[in-house]
Amino acid sequence: MSEVSSDLGAVIDRAAADRPIPKPGILDIHAYVPGKAKAEGIAEPIKLSANENPLGSSPKAQAAYAEAASQLNIYPDPRANLVRAAIARRFELEPERLIFGCGSDEVFQLLNQVFLEPGDNMVQGEYGFAAFAIGARAAGGEIKLAKEPGYRIDVDELLATVDQRTRIVFLANPGNPTGTWIPFSEVRRLHESLPPSVVLVLDGAYGEFALDAQFDDGLELARRSANVVVTHTFSKLHGLAGLRIGWGYAPPAIAEAVERIRLPFNTSVPAQLAAVAALGDEDFQRASIDLVEQWRPWLTQQIGGVGLEVVGPSATNFVLVGFPQTPGKTAAEAEAFLAGRGLLVRGVTLYGLPDHLRVTIGLEAHNRALIDALADFMQAS
Repeated sequence: MSEVSSDLGAVIDRAAADRPIPKPGILDIHAYVPGKAKAEGIAEPIKLSANENPLGSSPKAQAAYAEAASQLNIYPDPRANLVRAAIARRFELEPERLIFGCGSDEVFQLLNQVFLEPGDNMVQGEYGFAAFAIGARAAGGEIKLAKEPGYRIDVDELLATVDQRTRIVFLANPGNPTGTWIPFSEVRRLHESLPPSVVLVLDGAYGEFALDAQFDDGLELARRSANVVVTHTFSKLHGLAGLRIGWGYAPPAIAEAVERIRLPFNTSVPAQLAAVAALGDEDFQRASIDLVEQWRPWLTQQIGGVGLEVVGPSATNFVLVGFPQTPGKTAAEAEAFLAGRGLLVRGVTLYGLPDHLRVTIGLEAHNRALIDALADFMQAS
């Protein structure tokens, strides 16, 4: 953190300072901390810290990426029209209502920029995805957190947190890092109770792994509403996290406003081509969902068997594991123990969950190695 605090930046004369001073609020932002990718002394650890697809990515997407090598000298299509058309066909959406970003993270940032000004606020669950708040604070907005009893979004808590200066409500469904979800009837109730001036953003990054019939990502709600935006990403199901491409479906007026500030070449040629190919590879998508569907209940049961509790049930490609506060058995100690075994998981203290670890569902060998290590950790004196 800089020696110049945000409080100081708010009261000093920035024009008279002896060096450039960030605007008020910037130094209050906690920079995003990604999942760990390295373990000391271990050349190739098993990375279960970032919810990446353990199957890799679609062979068709890899081939499209390789073909893009001959086009690296040209600017990408600023409107991402190939991806736009493919998504519009696949989900039966109006192409002009689609927004593309460097991951869905950029779509969140653009929405914050469009709708928040100093004094406005954004509402999210207390364990909401960090990128929501980063973008809001960067736009000068305030963050209001709604309680999540039982680690689950509560619509009444969200509504009670909304006030006259609320401009956006962010709802990740299923949630990250909790993995929990709410049925679409509750999403509908939330929308019906919000003022029409508030944008409801439904983050569906993990929606493809939510298989219950009561779940819905909200695309149809967004189609017939003037204040609902649904976002998706190619990072999780499609395994294109390294290419950074996501999308949103918005009412025409919101999509048009976002286009006014979106940087023109924010998705690359390789990302666009690989995304189209990935979207068409339904076999890879099915295999990715089947892997999660097979191992998610197994991991939940096995983790319970070693004396730990999984928050949930999870509807994502990860599980959130609770640890006791007993010295020698804490989440921080477990994270270090697992890293020593070459297993990288995600500490979530910055999300207000110091007693939990988030664990990506991996391949069979990964999952079994995790359970063996957790059993050893819990049995150690």
